[in-house]
Amino acid sequence: MQIQDLPYPDPGVPDARSGSRFLWWLFRNQLGGQFKSLAWGLLHFLSISALPFCVGVAVQAVVDHSVRRLALAGGLLALCCIGSALGDTFLHRTAVTNWITAAARVQQLLAHKAANLGSALTRRVAAGEVVAVSTGDVEKIGWFVEAGSRFTAAAVTIVVVCAGMVVYQPQLGAVVAVGLPVLALAALPLLPRATRRADVQREKAGRATELASDTVAGLRVLRGIGGEELFLDRYRRASQEVRHAAVRSARMWSLIAAIQVLLPGLLLIAVVWYGVHLARQGRVEIGELVAVYSSVMILSYPLRHFEEIAMAYSFSRPSATRAARVLSLERATAAEGSRDRDGNGLPAGDLYDPATGLLAPSGRLTAVVCGDPDAAGLLAERLGGHPSEVGTSVLLGGVPLDELPLGSARTAVLVQDKDPVLLSGTLRELLDVPASGAVAAEEALAAAQCADVLAALVQGSLGAEDPMDARITERGRSLSGGQRQRLALARSLFTDPDVLVLDEPTSAVDSHTEARIAQGVRALRTGRTTVVFTSSPLLLEHADRVVLVHEGEVAAVGVHRELVRTEPRYRAVVTRETDEEAALNDVLNELEEIEETA
Repeated sequence: MQIQDLPYPDPGVPDARSGSRFLWWLFRNQLGGQFKSLAWGLLHFLSISALPFCVGVAVQAVVDHSVRRLALAGGLLALCCIGSALGDTFLHRTAVTNWITAAARVQQLLAHKAANLGSALTRRVAAGEVVAVSTGDVEKIGWFVEAGSRFTAAAVTIVVVCAGMVVYQPQLGAVVAVGLPVLALAALPLLPRATRRADVQREKAGRATELASDTVAGLRVLRGIGGEELFLDRYRRASQEVRHAAVRSARMWSLIAAIQVLLPGLLLIAVVWYGVHLARQGRVEIGELVAVYSSVMILSYPLRHFEEIAMAYSFSRPSATRAARVLSLERATAAEGSRDRDGNGLPAGDLYDPATGLLAPSGRLTAVVCGDPDAAGLLAERLGGHPSEVGTSVLLGGVPLDELPLGSARTAVLVQDKDPVLLSGTLRELLDVPASGAVAAEEALAAAQCADVLAALVQGSLGAEDPMDARITERGRSLSGGQRQRLALARSLFTDPDVLVLDEPTSAVDSHTEARIAQGVRALRTGRTTVVFTSSPLLLEHADRVVLVHEGEVAAVGVHRELVRTEPRYRAVVTRETDEEAALNDVLNELEEIEETA
């Protein structure tokens, strides 16, 4: 896989049982790129490591006054330089390719998982964690994947050079062959502590990222209640904890780096001292001593990759664990379904939930009143065919939605949750969604009462005369909560699905605007099945059918005016009446019944 071939046609099925298994799975799925990187790495490292032998031959040729051997040494030096340059160039190219393609694979997997889970993802994993995994974590994971082949090339080079020195000069080569493994493994006892400190740093950084993300998302609310300084102090403390953890981690890695510098220096001193001793005795030639001395100096370069792979694993393992935790999340129902239906063969008819007994007749506006907002959100998800928990499937026209492929279920039933997301871009791009074509963008925007929103967008966008070209900032943060809700509602109305489920679509809208929205939705969705989860009397008044869901079951069905008068539980949710007021209303109703009887 090359960078120009991205994205992957199929990123595969990851092994998300643990962070280590996920890293190994990524490595195995890039064996082609790893072998290329290994081959170029071997050419680069072996060419560099051969330079001291060439220098040793040249020095000895000068001592022996041998022009032929000096010319041979010069030719070998030229070949080694060419091999080193070529190897380094293409090693960097293949290593970066491995890094980017591995990171791209992880990002594709995360994107597919987010699309598969939908709104259930943020119910099970914090939004800040998902952002951290898809940004900083993928880079660390890619770092380890690409560092693996370079480390392997460095390790093979060290083994080959040690064997060559033993053959070339057995006495000095034996010292180097014993000393180099000690250098390579000297930092191993410190790695567990360094890894733990890196884990702590990564955990604290993740918490700070989540806090920052949540703070920015709720900045408008924080300003309204004067809580900016409180959250700013919390973020300061969290960032200081990250700094202290990073300093502690850096101290450990600086100690490991110091060991990687100190021990090769000691080995070099030992080789020089022993080599001079042997040279005085005439047991080692000058050229051989220079070659061994230079080899020890050169080998400090591939030895650095032992430290790098340890750092890469220590930093990437927590990131891989977080990514695996997200990727291991599964839908309560299979995404592929068990029925093979195309877009023209979608089921139609009444929407029915056997678990609660909720029935939304086809072509009518049904309002659902539920005293528990969380329960309402879960029920809305289940009506869309992607429940958070395993249970009885919702039926659309008698067909279980769980048996439909995920794409077909989402085409048949569109669910807008209570906190819809607006991506950055123009209003035209926001409305660039699959739609039936029966509803124009202007009609959807008018029904959602977006006139003031369009004016605000045009005013905030330089050079945008057409409201459709006005830009929306990230997550619509320049807009109020009610304005964001109305734009999201307009997008859902423009899509014009057969079944539309709206979860509290006007909770942040004033009453006058809400009344007009209720009329607009009612008019635009005539003949279409619409389910609205709300407790607003303004919306309930326009519903064909109102259903009260209490403790997970349908408790009452009727119209708004009738239920307000006859159903205390419904009245308590809709009018927010207290227990004392409910008792008083019950007494008054009983008195009215007595008077009517009399």
